[in-house]
Amino acid sequence: MKKHKIAVYAITKNEEKHVDRWVNSMKEADAIYVLDTASTDKTVEKLKKYKNVYVTTKKFNLWRFDKARNESLAMVPEEFDICVCTDLDEVFEKGWRKKLEDSWKKDTTRAQYNYNWSLDENNKPIVNFYISKIHSRNNYHWTHPVHEVLTPKTNLDNVITINDITLNHYPDEKKSRSSYLPLLELSVKEEPMDDRNVHYLGREYMYYGRWNEAIDTLIKHLSLPTALWKDERCASMRFIGRCYKKMGRYEESKMWYQKACIEASYLRDPYIEGALLYYELEDWENVIDWVKKALTIKTKAKSYINEVFSWNETPYDLLAIAYYNIGNYVLAYKYSTLALKENPEDERLKKNKSIIKEKLNSI
Repeated sequence: MKKHKIAVYAITKNEEKHVDRWVNSMKEADAIYVLDTASTDKTVEKLKKYKNVYVTTKKFNLWRFDKARNESLAMVPEEFDICVCTDLDEVFEKGWRKKLEDSWKKDTTRAQYNYNWSLDENNKPIVNFYISKIHSRNNYHWTHPVHEVLTPKTNLDNVITINDITLNHYPDEKKSRSSYLPLLELSVKEEPMDDRNVHYLGREYMYYGRWNEAIDTLIKHLSLPTALWKDERCASMRFIGRCYKKMGRYEESKMWYQKACIEASYLRDPYIEGALLYYELEDWENVIDWVKKALTIKTKAKSYINEVFSWNETPYDLLAIAYYNIGNYVLAYKYSTLALKENPEDERLKKNKSIIKEKLNSI
């Protein structure tokens, strides 16, 4: 027996290839509401074929994600108890509705759950963290032009955690994110003291290779009184180090990686990024030192900030190369084996192991 009336809502544009999979995943809800933002493919046509899927089309002259999300939420009738915001490239694992209803209490207003932001070819999570886009019908709205946030309208925000609900993300890598930079600049202009978006803007400048602007913006993030989350502060420091490395200013890069390690010594990422810098400088002893420190960290934080290279074959690959270059072929072979175990199809790793084995046999 259904305990609540549940609606899924979303925004979309030109995502016809995702429609069938997405609707099949979301159909445990009582109804699905989609705001199409002027698709030119068959997205709308395909959505309208499904029962209990309601579609409205609107073209925005000035695009903002928060405005579009709020208009899609407004499509959901007031009679619904729970709203579930997803995108068409996302898929719930089956049985999510029952788990939601079993966990939702009388005073609950929002739920956080597992989000696999990226998965490998075997559907194994690479980057996993919590998101909280399931909420009560009223009292919430979306804020910020990009990297939009579900924000309570009052102080009432009772969040529960449902660990056995999982949403998987299957992004279209060809989709442009060119609108993000101007929207982030607008977001920071509107709220210059918002530490989250200042961090995102600095990161975006880095993605565009605008190193000096990235450094200045990320330093601004670190100076904000609300920038207290160590994981994000560590990431800003790493990104500054990354920018200085790209500019060939290696001493400054080293300094910022060291700062990042001090800021969040429980994360692998600053140690592996530091090791990658020393790899580039062919400083093999420091490569070994920094990677070994990283490998003492066994727990992967549940955060969107996790870097893939900290938890895949990269640490072992770096050690194999470093030990090879200092003439310790036994350890080089050991770590090349571990690297290949993490990524058994990689041709470069196979070749490296073969070279090391030949060297060992020749001794």
